[in-house]
Amino acid sequence: MSASLPLLICLAIVLGTVAASLGYARRRAALNAHSMEEWSVGGRRFGAWIFWFVNAGEIYTTFAVLGISGYAWAYGAPAYLAFTSVSLACALGYWLVPRIWHAGKRHGLVTQADYFSRRYDAPWLGVIVGLAGIAALVVYVQIQLTALTLVFRVTLGAALGPAQAAVLAAAVMLAFVYLAGLRSAAFAAGVKDVLMIALVVLLSITVAEKVGASSMLDVYRRVQDLHPGIGRFPGLQPDAGLDNTWLVTAALNVALGTWIFPHMFQLCFAARDARTIRRNAIWQPLYSLSYFFILLLGFGALIAGTQPEGGNPNAVLLQFVVDQYPPWAVGLLAGTVCLLALVPGSLLLLTAASIFGRNVALPLKPDLSDSAQVWIARAAMVAFAAVAVWLTLTSNASLVAIGLSAYAAIGMLAPGVFLGFLWRRTRAVGVLAGLVAGYCVLLLPAGQSLAAAALPTWDKGLVAMGVNALVVVAVSAFSSAIQRPTVSDTAHNGT
Repeated sequence: MSASLPLLICLAIVLGTVAASLGYARRRAALNAHSMEEWSVGGRRFGAWIFWFVNAGEIYTTFAVLGISGYAWAYGAPAYLAFTSVSLACALGYWLVPRIWHAGKRHGLVTQADYFSRRYDAPWLGVIVGLAGIAALVVYVQIQLTALTLVFRVTLGAALGPAQAAVLAAAVMLAFVYLAGLRSAAFAAGVKDVLMIALVVLLSITVAEKVGASSMLDVYRRVQDLHPGIGRFPGLQPDAGLDNTWLVTAALNVALGTWIFPHMFQLCFAARDARTIRRNAIWQPLYSLSYFFILLLGFGALIAGTQPEGGNPNAVLLQFVVDQYPPWAVGLLAGTVCLLALVPGSLLLLTAASIFGRNVALPLKPDLSDSAQVWIARAAMVAFAAVAVWLTLTSNASLVAIGLSAYAAIGMLAPGVFLGFLWRRTRAVGVLAGLVAGYCVLLLPAGQSLAAAALPTWDKGLVAMGVNALVVVAVSAFSSAIQRPTVSDTAHNGT
Protein backbone atom coordinates (compact mmCIF):
# COMPACT_ATOMS: atom_id res chain seq x y z
CA MET A 1 0.00 0.00 0.00
CA SER A 2 1.27 3.43 -0.89
CA ALA A 3 1.83 5.19 2.43
CA SER A 4 1.51 8.67 0.95
CA LEU A 5 -1.97 8.42 -0.61
CA PRO A 6 -3.92 7.71 2.64
CA LEU A 7 -2.01 10.51 4.36
CA LEU A 8 -2.71 13.01 1.58
CA ILE A 9 -6.42 12.17 1.49
CA CYS A 10 -6.65 12.37 5.29
CA LEU A 11 -4.90 15.75 5.35
CA ALA A 12 -7.09 17.09 2.56
CA ILE A 13 -10.27 16.14 4.43
CA VAL A 14 -9.13 17.47 7.80
CA LEU A 15 -7.41 20.67 6.68
CA GLY A 16 -10.15 21.54 4.20
CA THR A 17 -12.85 21.09 6.83
CA VAL A 18 -10.92 22.97 9.50
CA ALA A 19 -10.25 25.93 7.16
CA ALA A 20 -13.88 26.11 6.08
CA SER A 21 -15.08 25.77 9.69
CA LEU A 22 -12.90 28.61 10.92
CA GLY A 23 -13.95 30.81 8.00
CA TYR A 24 -17.62 30.10 8.65
CA ALA A 25 -17.31 30.77 12.38
CA ARG A 26 -15.35 34.00 11.91
CA ARG A 27 -17.80 35.30 9.32
CA ARG A 28 -20.85 34.59 11.51
CA ALA A 29 -19.37 35.78 14.80
CA ALA A 30 -17.19 38.73 13.77
CA LEU A 31 -19.24 41.23 15.75
CA ASN A 32 -19.08 39.17 18.94
CA ALA A 33 -15.57 37.71 18.75
CA HIS A 34 -14.86 38.32 22.41
CA SER A 35 -18.28 37.39 23.77
CA MET A 36 -18.38 34.41 26.13
CA GLU A 37 -21.94 33.72 24.98
CA GLU A 38 -20.97 33.70 21.29
CA TRP A 39 -17.87 31.57 21.88
CA SER A 40 -19.60 29.07 24.17
CA VAL A 41 -23.21 28.76 22.97
CA GLY A 42 -23.11 30.20 19.44
CA GLY A 43 -25.13 33.26 20.36
CA ARG A 44 -28.17 31.04 21.10
CA ARG A 45 -29.09 31.03 17.41
CA PHE A 46 -28.69 27.42 16.27
CA GLY A 47 -31.56 26.46 14.00
CA ALA A 48 -32.86 22.99 13.17
CA TRP A 49 -30.12 21.97 10.72
CA ILE A 50 -27.12 23.21 12.70
CA PHE A 51 -28.54 21.80 15.92
CA TRP A 52 -29.19 18.49 14.13
CA PHE A 53 -25.61 18.07 13.00
CA VAL A 54 -23.97 19.16 16.25
CA ASN A 55 -26.29 16.91 18.23
CA ALA A 56 -25.60 14.08 15.80
CA GLY A 57 -21.94 14.58 16.63
CA GLU A 58 -22.80 12.76 19.85
CA ILE A 59 -24.16 9.80 17.85
CA TYR A 60 -21.54 9.45 15.12
CA THR A 61 -18.38 9.57 17.19
CA THR A 62 -15.30 7.39 17.45
CA PHE A 63 -17.09 5.72 20.39
CA ALA A 64 -19.80 4.62 17.96
CA VAL A 65 -17.76 3.73 14.89
CA LEU A 66 -14.40 2.44 16.13
CA GLY A 67 -15.63 1.51 19.60
CA ILE A 68 -18.79 -0.42 18.71
CA SER A 69 -17.24 -2.22 15.73
CA GLY A 70 -14.35 -3.26 17.97
CA TYR A 71 -16.74 -4.32 20.73
CA ALA A 72 -18.63 -6.51 18.24
CA TRP A 73 -15.33 -8.07 17.18
CA ALA A 74 -14.25 -8.72 20.76
CA TYR A 75 -17.54 -9.53 22.55
CA GLY A 76 -20.33 -10.04 20.03
CA ALA A 77 -23.85 -9.47 21.39
CA PRO A 78 -22.90 -6.89 24.09
CA ALA A 79 -22.28 -4.45 21.24
CA TYR A 80 -26.08 -4.31 20.85
CA LEU A 81 -25.87 -1.64 23.54
CA ALA A 82 -25.48 0.79 20.65
CA PHE A 83 -29.01 0.13 19.37
CA THR A 84 -30.64 1.13 22.63
CA SER A 85 -28.73 4.25 23.65
CA VAL A 86 -29.78 6.73 20.94
CA SER A 87 -33.51 5.97 21.03
CA LEU A 88 -33.75 6.00 24.82
CA ALA A 89 -31.74 9.21 25.10
CA CYS A 90 -33.86 10.99 22.49
CA ALA A 91 -37.11 9.90 24.15
CA LEU A 92 -35.86 11.30 27.43
CA GLY A 93 -34.48 14.40 25.74
CA TYR A 94 -37.88 15.26 24.26
CA TRP A 95 -39.06 15.96 27.82
CA LEU A 96 -35.86 17.19 29.47
CA VAL A 97 -34.02 19.30 26.92
CA PRO A 98 -36.70 21.96 26.32
CA ARG A 99 -36.73 22.55 30.08
CA ILE A 100 -32.99 23.03 30.05
CA TRP A 101 -33.34 25.45 27.12
CA HIS A 102 -36.06 27.48 28.86
CA ALA A 103 -33.92 27.77 32.01
CA GLY A 104 -30.92 28.92 29.98
CA LYS A 105 -32.91 31.42 27.94
CA ARG A 106 -34.71 32.99 30.87
CA HIS A 107 -31.69 33.31 33.16
CA GLY A 108 -28.90 33.81 30.61
CA LEU A 109 -27.16 30.56 31.56
CA VAL A 110 -24.05 29.55 29.64
CA THR A 111 -22.82 26.42 31.43
CA GLN A 112 -24.30 23.49 33.32
CA ALA A 113 -22.76 24.78 36.54
CA ASP A 114 -24.75 28.00 36.00
CA TYR A 115 -27.92 25.92 36.19
CA PHE A 116 -26.96 24.32 39.50
CA SER A 117 -25.88 27.65 40.96
CA ARG A 118 -29.10 29.39 39.90
CA ARG A 119 -31.57 26.58 40.61
CA TYR A 120 -30.26 25.85 44.10
CA ASP A 121 -29.28 29.44 44.96
CA ALA A 122 -25.81 28.12 45.85
CA PRO A 123 -22.77 29.48 43.94
CA TRP A 124 -20.56 27.06 45.86
CA LEU A 125 -22.52 24.14 44.37
CA GLY A 126 -21.87 25.57 40.92
CA VAL A 127 -18.13 25.40 41.59
CA ILE A 128 -18.31 21.78 42.79
CA VAL A 129 -20.51 20.70 39.90
CA GLY A 130 -18.24 22.54 37.48
CA LEU A 131 -15.17 20.65 38.67
CA ALA A 132 -17.05 17.32 38.56
CA GLY A 133 -18.20 18.08 35.03
CA ILE A 134 -14.70 18.99 33.90
CA ALA A 135 -13.36 15.68 35.23
CA ALA A 136 -15.96 13.68 33.28
CA LEU A 137 -15.36 15.71 30.12
CA VAL A 138 -11.61 15.11 30.23
CA VAL A 139 -12.25 11.35 30.40
CA TYR A 140 -14.50 11.70 27.36
CA VAL A 141 -11.81 13.66 25.51
CA GLN A 142 -9.57 10.64 26.08
CA ILE A 143 -11.82 8.65 23.72
CA GLN A 144 -11.33 11.13 20.91
CA LEU A 145 -7.57 11.42 21.43
CA THR A 146 -7.25 7.62 21.46
CA ALA A 147 -8.93 7.47 18.06
CA LEU A 148 -6.86 10.32 16.61
CA THR A 149 -3.69 8.65 17.88
CA LEU A 150 -4.62 5.42 16.09
CA VAL A 151 -5.32 7.29 12.85
CA PHE A 152 -2.05 9.18 12.95
CA ARG A 153 -0.13 5.97 13.52
CA VAL A 154 -1.93 4.28 10.60
CA THR A 155 -1.24 7.15 8.20
CA LEU A 156 2.27 8.06 9.39
CA GLY A 157 3.45 4.57 10.30
CA ALA A 158 6.40 3.80 12.55
CA ALA A 159 7.74 7.34 12.15
CA LEU A 160 5.38 8.44 14.91
CA GLY A 161 5.45 6.92 18.39
CA PRO A 162 2.39 6.70 20.68
CA ALA A 163 3.40 9.74 22.75
CA GLN A 164 4.13 11.86 19.69
CA ALA A 165 0.85 10.81 18.07
CA ALA A 166 -1.14 11.68 21.21
CA VAL A 167 0.48 15.11 21.53
CA LEU A 168 -0.12 15.81 17.84
CA ALA A 169 -3.75 14.74 18.22
CA ALA A 170 -4.24 17.15 21.13
CA ALA A 171 -2.56 19.98 19.22
CA VAL A 172 -4.84 19.47 16.20
CA MET A 173 -7.92 19.42 18.41
CA LEU A 174 -6.87 22.60 20.22
CA ALA A 175 -6.13 24.38 16.96
CA PHE A 176 -9.52 23.36 15.64
CA VAL A 177 -11.56 24.95 18.41
CA TYR A 178 -9.23 27.65 19.75
CA LEU A 179 -10.18 30.47 17.41
CA ALA A 180 -13.85 30.01 16.63
CA GLY A 181 -15.67 28.22 19.47
CA LEU A 182 -18.90 26.29 19.05
CA ARG A 183 -19.63 27.44 15.50
CA SER A 184 -16.51 25.73 14.13
CA ALA A 185 -17.74 22.42 15.54
CA ALA A 186 -21.23 23.06 14.13
CA PHE A 187 -19.98 23.47 10.55
CA ALA A 188 -17.56 20.53 10.76
CA ALA A 189 -20.31 18.33 12.19
CA GLY A 190 -22.27 18.65 8.95
CA VAL A 191 -19.24 17.70 6.84
CA LYS A 192 -18.44 14.83 9.18
CA ASP A 193 -21.95 13.37 9.03
CA VAL A 194 -22.07 13.41 5.23
CA LEU A 195 -18.67 11.71 5.01
CA MET A 196 -19.58 9.16 7.68
CA ILE A 197 -22.80 8.14 5.96
CA ALA A 198 -21.00 7.80 2.63
CA LEU A 199 -18.21 5.75 4.20
CA VAL A 200 -20.54 3.41 6.10
CA VAL A 201 -22.55 2.78 2.92
CA LEU A 202 -19.39 2.15 0.91
CA LEU A 203 -17.89 -0.28 3.39
CA SER A 204 -21.17 -2.06 4.09
CA ILE A 205 -22.02 -2.82 0.47
CA THR A 206 -18.53 -4.22 -0.16
CA VAL A 207 -17.80 -6.04 3.11
CA ALA A 208 -19.52 -9.27 2.02
CA GLU A 209 -17.26 -9.55 -1.03
CA LYS A 210 -14.17 -8.88 1.09
CA VAL A 211 -14.92 -11.73 3.51
CA GLY A 212 -16.28 -14.27 1.03
CA ALA A 213 -19.97 -13.90 1.91
CA SER A 214 -22.83 -13.64 -0.55
CA SER A 215 -24.62 -10.70 1.11
CA MET A 216 -24.67 -8.52 4.20
CA LEU A 217 -27.06 -10.93 5.92
CA ASP A 218 -24.75 -13.79 5.00
CA VAL A 219 -22.01 -12.05 6.97
CA TYR A 220 -24.17 -12.43 10.08
CA ARG A 221 -24.83 -16.08 9.27
CA ARG A 222 -21.15 -16.82 8.71
CA VAL A 223 -19.99 -15.19 11.93
CA GLN A 224 -22.62 -17.22 13.82
CA ASP A 225 -21.32 -20.43 12.22
CA LEU A 226 -17.72 -19.57 13.08
CA HIS A 227 -18.53 -18.43 16.63
CA PRO A 228 -21.74 -20.10 17.86
CA GLY A 229 -23.56 -17.96 20.37
CA ILE A 230 -21.92 -14.69 19.31
CA GLY A 231 -25.32 -13.13 18.62
CA ARG A 232 -26.78 -14.09 22.02
CA PHE A 233 -25.89 -12.85 25.47
CA PRO A 234 -23.40 -13.05 27.08
CA GLY A 235 -21.55 -13.22 23.75
CA LEU A 236 -18.00 -14.34 23.09
CA GLN A 237 -16.68 -13.79 26.61
CA PRO A 238 -19.17 -15.09 29.20
CA ASP A 239 -16.75 -14.37 32.05
CA ALA A 240 -16.93 -10.64 31.30
CA GLY A 241 -20.39 -10.45 32.92
CA LEU A 242 -21.97 -8.69 29.93
CA ASP A 243 -25.37 -10.38 30.13
CA ASN A 244 -28.94 -9.19 29.55
CA THR A 245 -29.07 -7.42 32.91
CA TRP A 246 -25.88 -5.54 32.07
CA LEU A 247 -27.38 -4.47 28.73
CA VAL A 248 -30.55 -3.06 30.30
CA THR A 249 -28.79 -1.26 33.14
CA ALA A 250 -25.97 0.08 30.94
CA ALA A 251 -28.50 1.34 28.37
CA LEU A 252 -30.47 3.13 31.10
CA ASN A 253 -27.32 4.70 32.50
CA VAL A 254 -26.25 5.96 29.07
CA ALA A 255 -29.73 7.35 28.35
CA LEU A 256 -29.96 9.10 31.71
CA GLY A 257 -26.44 10.50 31.38
CA THR A 258 -26.50 11.64 27.75
CA TRP A 259 -28.07 15.05 28.37
CA ILE A 260 -26.27 15.50 31.69
CA PHE A 261 -22.86 15.97 30.10
CA PRO A 262 -21.97 19.66 30.41
CA HIS A 263 -21.35 20.02 26.68
CA MET A 264 -24.88 18.77 25.99
CA PHE A 265 -26.21 21.44 28.33
CA GLN A 266 -24.36 24.08 26.32
CA LEU A 267 -25.69 22.60 23.10
CA CYS A 268 -29.21 22.88 24.53
CA PHE A 269 -28.58 26.52 25.42
CA ALA A 270 -27.39 27.16 21.84
CA ALA A 271 -30.71 26.16 20.25
CA ARG A 272 -32.86 28.89 18.75
CA ASP A 273 -36.09 27.61 20.33
CA ALA A 274 -37.70 24.60 22.01
CA ARG A 275 -39.35 23.50 18.76
CA THR A 276 -35.92 22.93 17.23
CA ILE A 277 -35.03 20.65 20.12
CA ARG A 278 -38.21 18.57 20.00
CA ARG A 279 -37.97 18.14 16.23
CA ASN A 280 -34.49 16.70 16.61
CA ALA A 281 -35.60 14.38 19.41
CA ILE A 282 -38.31 12.94 17.15
CA TRP A 283 -36.13 12.20 14.13
CA GLN A 284 -32.64 11.49 15.44
CA PRO A 285 -33.41 7.96 16.71
CA LEU A 286 -33.25 7.02 13.02
CA TYR A 287 -29.49 7.36 13.39
CA SER A 288 -29.47 4.24 15.56
CA LEU A 289 -30.24 2.21 12.42
CA SER A 290 -26.69 2.90 11.26
CA TYR A 291 -25.39 0.66 14.02
CA PHE A 292 -26.60 -2.34 12.05
CA PHE A 293 -23.87 -1.57 9.52
CA ILE A 294 -21.23 -0.72 12.12
CA LEU A 295 -21.82 -4.11 13.80
CA LEU A 296 -21.68 -5.68 10.35
CA LEU A 297 -18.18 -4.29 9.85
CA GLY A 298 -17.03 -5.59 13.23
CA PHE A 299 -18.34 -9.07 12.43
CA GLY A 300 -16.78 -8.86 8.96
CA ALA A 301 -13.40 -8.14 10.53
CA LEU A 302 -13.85 -11.19 12.78
CA ILE A 303 -14.61 -13.42 9.78
CA ALA A 304 -11.59 -12.04 7.92
CA GLY A 305 -9.33 -12.88 10.87
CA THR A 306 -8.31 -9.26 11.38
CA GLN A 307 -5.69 -8.94 14.13
CA PRO A 308 -4.83 -5.36 15.12
CA GLU A 309 -1.54 -4.65 16.81
CA GLY A 310 -1.62 -5.92 20.39
CA GLY A 311 -5.18 -7.20 19.94
CA ASN A 312 -6.44 -3.64 20.43
CA PRO A 313 -10.21 -3.68 19.70
CA ASN A 314 -10.17 0.08 19.11
CA ALA A 315 -8.04 -0.46 16.00
CA VAL A 316 -10.06 -3.33 14.49
CA LEU A 317 -11.96 -1.31 11.86
CA LEU A 318 -8.87 0.64 10.83
CA GLN A 319 -6.84 -2.57 10.50
CA PHE A 320 -9.62 -4.31 8.58
CA VAL A 321 -9.78 -1.51 6.02
CA VAL A 322 -5.97 -1.40 5.74
CA ASP A 323 -5.92 -5.17 5.08
CA GLN A 324 -8.86 -5.40 2.68
CA TYR A 325 -9.33 -2.08 0.88
CA PRO A 326 -7.30 0.13 -1.50
CA PRO A 327 -5.24 3.08 -0.17
CA TRP A 328 -7.82 5.72 -1.10
CA ALA A 329 -10.41 3.98 1.11
CA VAL A 330 -7.92 3.95 3.99
CA GLY A 331 -7.38 7.68 3.52
CA LEU A 332 -11.12 8.34 3.42
CA LEU A 333 -11.63 6.37 6.63
CA ALA A 334 -8.69 8.06 8.34
CA GLY A 335 -9.89 11.55 7.44
CA THR A 336 -13.46 10.80 8.47
CA VAL A 337 -12.38 9.31 11.80
CA CYS A 338 -10.32 12.43 12.42
CA LEU A 339 -13.47 14.52 12.03
CA LEU A 340 -15.42 12.05 14.18
CA ALA A 341 -12.92 12.77 16.94
CA LEU A 342 -12.39 16.49 16.31
CA VAL A 343 -16.05 17.55 16.36
CA PRO A 344 -17.08 16.07 19.73
CA GLY A 345 -13.56 16.43 21.14
CA SER A 346 -13.43 20.13 20.42
CA LEU A 347 -16.91 20.58 21.90
CA LEU A 348 -15.79 18.74 25.04
CA LEU A 349 -12.69 20.91 25.48
CA LEU A 350 -14.69 24.04 24.75
CA THR A 351 -17.24 23.15 27.42
CA ALA A 352 -14.63 22.26 30.04
CA ALA A 353 -12.85 25.54 29.37
CA SER A 354 -16.09 27.55 29.52
CA ILE A 355 -16.96 26.01 32.89
CA PHE A 356 -13.50 26.79 34.24
CA GLY A 357 -13.57 30.39 33.09
CA ARG A 358 -17.12 31.15 34.15
CA ASN A 359 -17.71 28.92 37.18
CA VAL A 360 -14.28 28.50 38.74
CA ALA A 361 -12.17 31.53 37.79
CA LEU A 362 -14.99 34.12 37.93
CA PRO A 363 -16.13 33.28 41.50
CA LEU A 364 -12.51 33.67 42.63
CA LYS A 365 -12.14 37.01 40.81
CA PRO A 366 -15.60 38.56 40.31
CA ASP A 367 -14.32 41.61 38.42
CA LEU A 368 -13.16 39.57 35.40
CA SER A 369 -14.37 40.99 32.10
CA ASP A 370 -16.12 38.82 29.54
CA SER A 371 -13.06 38.97 27.30
CA ALA A 372 -10.78 37.93 30.16
CA GLN A 373 -13.00 34.94 30.89
CA VAL A 374 -12.61 33.82 27.28
CA TRP A 375 -8.83 34.00 27.43
CA ILE A 376 -8.66 32.20 30.77
CA ALA A 377 -10.90 29.50 29.33
CA ARG A 378 -8.67 29.13 26.28
CA ALA A 379 -5.60 28.72 28.48
CA ALA A 380 -7.42 26.11 30.58
CA MET A 381 -8.14 24.10 27.43
CA VAL A 382 -4.43 23.44 27.02
CA ALA A 383 -4.18 22.04 30.54
CA PHE A 384 -7.24 19.83 30.07
CA ALA A 385 -5.89 18.53 26.77
CA ALA A 386 -2.59 17.68 28.49
CA VAL A 387 -4.42 15.64 31.13
CA ALA A 388 -6.36 13.83 28.39
CA VAL A 389 -3.08 13.01 26.62
CA TRP A 390 -1.73 11.52 29.85
CA LEU A 391 -4.88 9.39 30.25
CA THR A 392 -4.59 8.25 26.64
CA LEU A 393 -1.00 7.11 27.10
CA THR A 394 -1.65 5.29 30.38
CA SER A 395 -4.78 3.34 29.40
CA ASN A 396 -5.41 0.46 26.99
CA ALA A 397 -9.14 0.05 27.66
CA SER A 398 -11.64 -0.21 24.82
CA LEU A 399 -13.38 2.95 23.68
CA VAL A 400 -16.70 1.53 24.87
CA ALA A 401 -15.29 0.83 28.34
CA ILE A 402 -13.84 4.35 28.55
CA GLY A 403 -17.16 5.78 27.37
CA LEU A 404 -19.15 3.87 29.98
CA SER A 405 -16.75 5.15 32.64
CA ALA A 406 -17.40 8.71 31.49
CA TYR A 407 -21.16 8.12 31.61
CA ALA A 408 -20.84 6.67 35.10
CA ALA A 409 -18.92 9.74 36.26
CA ILE A 410 -21.30 12.29 34.78
CA GLY A 411 -24.30 10.29 35.97
CA MET A 412 -23.51 11.55 39.44
CA LEU A 413 -24.96 14.91 38.39
CA ALA A 414 -28.17 13.39 36.98
CA PRO A 415 -30.20 13.34 40.23
CA GLY A 416 -29.48 17.03 40.78
CA VAL A 417 -30.69 17.86 37.26
CA PHE A 418 -33.82 15.71 37.14
CA LEU A 419 -34.94 16.42 40.69
CA GLY A 420 -34.24 20.09 40.10
CA PHE A 421 -37.01 20.08 37.49
CA LEU A 422 -39.32 17.61 39.21
CA TRP A 423 -39.20 18.39 42.94
CA ARG A 424 -39.04 21.94 44.21
CA ARG A 425 -37.84 20.85 47.66
CA THR A 426 -34.56 19.47 46.36
CA ARG A 427 -31.80 21.21 48.30
CA ALA A 428 -28.20 22.04 47.49
CA VAL A 429 -27.01 20.17 50.58
CA GLY A 430 -28.94 17.12 49.37
CA VAL A 431 -27.27 17.30 45.96
CA LEU A 432 -23.86 17.55 47.62
CA ALA A 433 -24.58 14.60 49.91
CA GLY A 434 -25.75 12.57 46.92
CA LEU A 435 -22.57 13.36 45.00
CA VAL A 436 -20.42 12.20 47.92
CA ALA A 437 -22.39 8.98 48.35
CA GLY A 438 -22.46 8.22 44.63
CA TYR A 439 -18.75 8.78 44.14
CA CYS A 440 -18.01 6.55 47.14
CA VAL A 441 -19.93 3.70 45.49
CA LEU A 442 -18.36 4.41 42.12
CA LEU A 443 -14.72 4.98 43.05
CA LEU A 444 -13.89 3.48 46.46
CA PRO A 445 -12.92 -0.24 46.50
CA ALA A 446 -15.25 -0.91 49.43
CA GLY A 447 -18.17 0.73 47.65
CA GLN A 448 -17.43 -1.14 44.43
CA SER A 449 -17.29 -4.45 46.31
CA LEU A 450 -20.62 -3.85 48.04
CA ALA A 451 -22.30 -2.86 44.78
CA ALA A 452 -20.87 -5.87 42.94
CA ALA A 453 -21.97 -8.24 45.69
CA ALA A 454 -25.51 -6.85 45.85
CA LEU A 455 -26.06 -6.40 42.10
CA PRO A 456 -23.34 -8.42 40.38
CA THR A 457 -24.06 -7.82 36.69
CA TRP A 458 -25.61 -4.36 36.92
CA ASP A 459 -23.86 -1.44 35.31
CA LYS A 460 -21.83 0.16 38.09
CA GLY A 461 -22.75 3.66 36.99
CA LEU A 462 -26.49 3.04 37.35
CA VAL A 463 -26.00 1.53 40.82
CA ALA A 464 -24.01 4.56 41.96
CA MET A 465 -26.60 6.91 40.43
CA GLY A 466 -29.39 5.11 42.31
CA VAL A 467 -27.58 5.48 45.62
CA ASN A 468 -26.94 9.12 44.79
CA ALA A 469 -30.62 9.80 44.07
CA LEU A 470 -31.81 8.13 47.28
CA VAL A 471 -29.41 10.21 49.35
CA VAL A 472 -30.46 13.44 47.58
CA VAL A 473 -34.13 12.75 48.34
CA ALA A 474 -33.50 11.74 51.95
CA VAL A 475 -31.22 14.67 52.81
CA SER A 476 -33.38 17.20 50.96
CA ALA A 477 -36.54 15.96 52.70
CA PHE A 478 -34.85 16.17 56.09
CA SER A 479 -33.44 19.62 55.31
CA SER A 480 -36.85 20.85 54.13
CA ALA A 481 -38.46 19.65 57.35
CA ILE A 482 -36.14 21.65 59.59
CA GLN A 483 -35.68 24.81 57.49
CA ARG A 484 -37.94 27.60 56.37
CA PRO A 485 -38.65 27.84 52.60
CA THR A 486 -35.76 29.35 50.64
CA VAL A 487 -35.24 30.86 47.22
CA SER A 488 -34.76 27.39 45.74
CA ASP A 489 -38.37 26.51 46.65
CA THR A 490 -39.70 29.14 44.29
CA ALA A 491 -36.85 29.36 41.78
CA HIS A 492 -37.87 29.01 38.18
CA ASN A 493 -37.43 25.37 37.21
CA GLY A 494 -37.08 25.85 33.45
CA THR A 495 -40.60 24.84 32.47
